[in-house]
Amino acid sequence: MQTIRQVLLTGCALFALSHYAGAAEDTQPHAETSDLSYESYVHSNNRFKCLYGYAAEKTGDHEAAMAIFNDCIERWNDVYSMIWLAQMYEAGVSVPRDLQRSTALMKRGAHVEADSSAEDGAGYATLARYHYGKALFYGIGTNSNKEEAVYWLKRAADEGLPDAVLFLRENSLR
Repeated sequence: MQTIRQVLLTGCALFALSHYAGAAEDTQPHAETSDLSYESYVHSNNRFKCLYGYAAEKTGDHEAAMAIFNDCIERWNDVYSMIWLAQMYEAGVSVPRDLQRSTALMKRGAHVEADSSAEDGAGYATLARYHYGKALFYGIGTNSNKEEAVYWLKRAADEGLPDAVLFLRENSLR
């Protein structure tokens, strides 16, 4: 999980700059909070809100984080939000621990193609492919399927994810 956090943290800035530059004005009135606060984005129609789910989760407002992530997934099929929500279900943060739901979210993210509007250029679909591959490999939240696991892990490795390359090498899969 440390790898997910590292990639997500470093990807936030790239994600914001590459995907949301010049985003349309929000049509929802903001809460009586600073524009820098995640609270002003909970009910926003602006896709930029997806990044604020992280802030909500890290400050302990798990309910707001889940609302933001679920909305971003529903509206935009947002892979960043799928990964964070999957992490919450895997750890049992504010919800009962649910490995099947966590893995299902990673699977959904893994199937997002790089040229779709849901992919942001920051590599979150690649990260989802890696974690879905590991779930398949170990049978976490799904039945173990080594052949399918290797497919997803190789795909993540081919897309440049060092952890996927290392996992394949350490398990003599490449």
